[in-house]
Amino acid sequence: MKNCEYQQIDPRALGTSNTRTSTTLPCGRKNSQRLRRKWEVFPGENRFYCDGRIMLARQCGVLPLTIGLIFITSGLFFTFDCPFLVRHLTVFIPVIGGVLFIFVITALLQTSFTDPGILPRALPDEAADIERQIDNSGSSTYRPPPRTKEILINDQVVKLKYCFTCKMFRPPRTSHCSLCDNCVERFDHHCPWVGNCVGKRNYRFFYAFIVSLSFLTSFIFGCVITHLTLRSQIGSGFHTYLVASNLTTNEDIKGSWSSKRGEESGNPYTYNNIFTNCCVVLCGPMPPSLIDRRGFLPPADTPQTMTSDTELPPFRAKNDANMEENCQEFANSCTA
Repeated sequence: MKNCEYQQIDPRALGTSNTRTSTTLPCGRKNSQRLRRKWEVFPGENRFYCDGRIMLARQCGVLPLTIGLIFITSGLFFTFDCPFLVRHLTVFIPVIGGVLFIFVITALLQTSFTDPGILPRALPDEAADIERQIDNSGSSTYRPPPRTKEILINDQVVKLKYCFTCKMFRPPRTSHCSLCDNCVERFDHHCPWVGNCVGKRNYRFFYAFIVSLSFLTSFIFGCVITHLTLRSQIGSGFHTYLVASNLTTNEDIKGSWSSKRGEESGNPYTYNNIFTNCCVVLCGPMPPSLIDRRGFLPPADTPQTMTSDTELPPFRAKNDANMEENCQEFANSCTA
């Protein structure tokens, strides 16, 4: 080690009359050296933020995806579903959704940023003391300590495993996380979705997160199904009215058979019976196609385009009376 000399300061150089002396620290270090915090030299595979107040696992890339999925799903729900449900049901739907959303995000962040119960590693003196207690042969050669140690808990033998990384016997229900490189007390599992281990100190937050997330997912799913059901009922109800009245959407909008045109006229196509109208519209005979779109043209014939100067042949009814009689007979058979 490099030897550092002490230098005495001449009091006359300071312009004072006393004989007080001052010395410099060894190796030229300053008195105002910043003290390092323990998280700066933490041996585990963790990341620390906000001066050690927040800790995450080294592999926490899935956590932003988890937060993003929750925000996107909830944002779509509040944007598209809530306004419709507020108008047709109650204003408490977005309130309940907002409370569940805040609870989910709070529980997730508490799970992710909380120390899961990491046990500090043994100091060199403590590790050497354990090795001396185990090595009873007195030989100078190194012999690794045994892997297990038995203790009694409620009259049951529990084996404690020795952690060669942390240099200590793990307490009961403690395991070493290979991703975080830490021994975690009451280790449950390493959850990549929250970006942290789940252990003794944050298990309650993790449980609150998964339960509240289940409630939020079920609530959003139920509201979406309700939204779609109400919209389908609105559309189907309108067309049910049209079928029962034997009207078309075009006729209803234009008011062809109502007082919207300023004159009172009834629907000439109705049978004045809801059941008969429904049978005629939904169960009547399917008329044949008149365009014969898959037919073949004779080789000698060429298609002729119709112009405005072309003289139209006189109109001839194409069995309209027969079709009307068939519909009338079908309606009579439905009411019989």
